[in-house]
Amino acid sequence: MTNKQRKIVMISAVFALTFGITPVANAMHIMEGYLPASYCIGWGVICIPFLISGFFSIKKTLAANARLLPLAAMAGAFIFVISSLKIPSVTGSCSHMTGTGLGAILFGPSAVSILGIIVLLFQAILLAHGGLTTLGANTFSMAVAGPFVSYGIYALCKKAKVNQKVSVFLAATLGDLCTYCVTAIQMALAHHADTTVFGAMGKFLAVFAPTQLPLAVIEGILTVLIVTALESYAKPELRAIGFIKEVH
Repeated sequence: MTNKQRKIVMISAVFALTFGITPVANAMHIMEGYLPASYCIGWGVICIPFLISGFFSIKKTLAANARLLPLAAMAGAFIFVISSLKIPSVTGSCSHMTGTGLGAILFGPSAVSILGIIVLLFQAILLAHGGLTTLGANTFSMAVAGPFVSYGIYALCKKAKVNQKVSVFLAATLGDLCTYCVTAIQMALAHHADTTVFGAMGKFLAVFAPTQLPLAVIEGILTVLIVTALESYAKPELRAIGFIKEVH
């Protein structure tokens, strides 16, 4: 990468540390101890095949072109930066952007499972955001479900010949919303003593909506801006992953 591209990665890291270290009253994602042990284990087991697939996906990509490592690092930094900007929403969680749509569009959804769990581990261990016991649940919602929806939306838009910027916006926005729908389901499954699972899910979604809907739109816009910048500063890398077609 050029010096300009390295500067982008460095700036992303600075923002990550700046926003991530800011103390808050609410823990990020689903907080430590909020889910019963059986649910924590179950969500962790569900994530295993996605993580294995993600490991081999990233290994194959970097083995084919080691120059893509800074781009992958930037995608991970982007996840960390904007997922650190949070708005308190529900006891035991909070609303925030995810940033996983960008990585899913560039490297595929499997690779993002690895980027996502690295971010979640770092936040849980060093910043007390989220938790180790809820790592599986948070990984599934943010680093598995959301990225797969983002990738699927982008692929469908591309097949339908939708404008690329619109495709990126829809992929990032809907992937973000999917993450929080899954989070609401996870919490509803564990906490529905006074109602049904669907009733609890509706309550969680209703509380999330006022903050999550605008945040999802903002994430879509930010992702479009990042992709536009990459098209100017990292064309060789984007061509290497097939995001930009070779012009003959």
